[in-house]
Amino acid sequence: MKYRRLGKTELKVSVVGIGTWQFGGDWGKDFTQAEVDEILTHAKGLGINLIDTAECYGPHHMSETFIGDFLTRDRREDWVVASKFGHQFQESWSNAWRVDEVQVQLEQSLRALKTDYIDLYQFHSGSDEVFANDALWTMLDKQVQAGKIRNLGISIGSNDNLFQTERATEFNAKAIQVVYNRINQVPEQEVLPSCLKQDLGVLARVPLASGYLSGKYKPGATFEDNVRKGHARHEIDEKLKLVEHIQQNEVPQGVGMAQWALAWCLQHPAVSCVIPGCKSIEQVESNAQAATLDLVQDDHPSAWN
Repeated sequence: MKYRRLGKTELKVSVVGIGTWQFGGDWGKDFTQAEVDEILTHAKGLGINLIDTAECYGPHHMSETFIGDFLTRDRREDWVVASKFGHQFQESWSNAWRVDEVQVQLEQSLRALKTDYIDLYQFHSGSDEVFANDALWTMLDKQVQAGKIRNLGISIGSNDNLFQTERATEFNAKAIQVVYNRINQVPEQEVLPSCLKQDLGVLARVPLASGYLSGKYKPGATFEDNVRKGHARHEIDEKLKLVEHIQQNEVPQGVGMAQWALAWCLQHPAVSCVIPGCKSIEQVESNAQAATLDLVQDDHPSAWN
């Protein structure tokens, strides 16, 4: 495993982390605690140390609760735990952006994660209007001073959102999370250059393009999970045809498509860590191998020496 500095947080993070939306049950599989424990234990053995979760990954903080139960049996200090705020999922999704609502969410996330602090607490894909609320960021800064939050971050909903990215330093946010992958390179235009200028850490989410870049699917494939089954048929076919072209023309022979796709993200000088989801220890193993490819250079600007 290789490690990079997550911007001004000074956190040492593995270049491959674990995204945990799948633990909430939206990706076609319901998890047990034993399965989550197995995945996270195996990830740690491979050198992975960053877990990204959120308040609304599954009802009633389900993903966070799975992670928290695991952490009670592991060394909390070995992990960089990133979570988010702004939504809640009880029986259905809803927004919760008022200052008092976010304070409640923070306490609920801390209880679910069974920890005294969150390493990176991220504004979760909200509008510019709710983002530009000085009272919200003042309250969050107080939570940083109290030690409940180690660092603030912004998970931008639109991957060309320069309004929020440009104001990160002003609001004491030290990392940006953004959709970035071989199919979707929009952040390269303005967001990633702004992150480099501000020395912000970058978590690249959806680095396998919701599984399209995993190499498992051919044109004509269908999906049953709650996320991809909502994609229009013509969009699915276009993406799968593009992936087929990429695999035939860009991926070196003998290299797995998924590993190459993750390493492709990591070659950008702004990217600190990719956070693919995983449903099994085999997928964790596959994802971790991306760190060994030549695309992931030791002289990256954020390389931890």
